[in-house]
Amino acid sequence: MRRPGEPFPPPSYEEYRNRQGMVFSMMPTGSKVWLATRYEDVRAVLTDKRISSNPAHEGFPSVGRTGGVPGQDQIPGWFVALDPPEHDRYRKSLIPEFTVRRVRELRPAIQEVVDGVLDDLAAKGGEADLVRDFAAPVPSLVIAALLGVPKVDRPIFEEHIRSLVTLSSTHEARETSTKFLLRYLNRLVKIKQHRPGDDLLSVMIAAGTLSVIEISGAAMLLLIAGQETTANNLALGAVTLLLNPEWAGDERVVEEVLRYYSVANLVALRVATQDLEIGGQEIRAGDGIVPLLASANFDESKFSCPHQFDPGRSSRHHVAFGYGVHQCLGQNLVRAELDIAYRSLFARLPDLRLAVPVEELPFRYDGMIFGLNGLPVRWTPC
Repeated sequence: MRRPGEPFPPPSYEEYRNRQGMVFSMMPTGSKVWLATRYEDVRAVLTDKRISSNPAHEGFPSVGRTGGVPGQDQIPGWFVALDPPEHDRYRKSLIPEFTVRRVRELRPAIQEVVDGVLDDLAAKGGEADLVRDFAAPVPSLVIAALLGVPKVDRPIFEEHIRSLVTLSSTHEARETSTKFLLRYLNRLVKIKQHRPGDDLLSVMIAAGTLSVIEISGAAMLLLIAGQETTANNLALGAVTLLLNPEWAGDERVVEEVLRYYSVANLVALRVATQDLEIGGQEIRAGDGIVPLLASANFDESKFSCPHQFDPGRSSRHHVAFGYGVHQCLGQNLVRAELDIAYRSLFARLPDLRLAVPVEELPFRYDGMIFGLNGLPVRWTPC
């Protein structure tokens, strides 16, 4: 199977992998960077302590406006923009809540959210946009539930999250949503300091290592990171299953969706803080580096016939979640959400089908996250 429309990853990635060393390039904003394209080089970049994820360093790649939280790198608690040991202070307080065992315990709560979204979807009477009406709300509502947001507040919460991650949102709209969510989370943290529950905010409070504003910022990061990547994986994987219904219910599909679509291709921006060498390429302190995760996941030396979608392959060692100390904290949660969502969607609507030819689907290439702007579908109402 080949992805319809414009190819992703771009054909140039294969050309880059065949070159010696890394590839010197320029971001649309004019930032000069080295592109890491081979699997081993990408993993080396993501684990080298002489390479930083902190945008405060001179030379850090600039990508310009991509949606998301305005001024996110300045929000206390935005720990993906921090290096160890400061980064570890946040991560250690959250790790217990994202283990395989803990996520297994959370599956009934995830199922409840998915079932509720499917109830609303089914009520639409036979036609819907699967991005807007399923893929987008599921991860927003799941993370809101895990943070302990009351059910009555979750619809407005989900609305503001969607405003932040939609590229068409104005800067003013995203600023409004950022302020709303941060104020709301601050109030919720203060409430849970006195009335803790079985939720992520209460866990961070109990750790005793983070301030109220740091907990709110970290929660904001979880909201944004968990929503956008998961929503696009959900939508893209749904297209695959709509075209190949024999794979619906196969748990191996999830891992191959993550590798094949590699939606977070450009998120792992880095800068060298010391002179070093990777893949035979000399890199100077202050040089920006962009590990292309999608290129690594299509490296022929690691994955046989990578352009073929093959649920039967052993693809667990992909780098769709990154690698090293910054590897996605919520990867086990994402896997559970995708598995539950796919199983539930096709069980509830077994004759679900595309409402337009696959060539007409609006694939999104204009942001940090690869995905779909819409996914019109039809089914026979009960």
